[in-house]
Amino acid sequence: MVRVGGLVRCTDDFEEQARVLNAASDLICEVLGHAGKHARISFGTNALPSGMAVEIEAIAEVD
Repeated sequence: MVRVGGLVRCTDDFEEQARVLNAASDLICEVLGHAGKHARISFGTNALPSGMAVEIEAIAEVD
């Protein structure tokens, strides 16, 4: 795994976007082991499509 990014639908005063994405990062590392180590970025937004609470993207390298 190279990078995981996420958008978290939240209010302007919410500052815990990184904590919201911890579960995704933890799962990736648990499933892929050392190959699951990755960089991560998270952002807050006031709207996501279809009323989603979180949107996650991943960039993976395949050998």
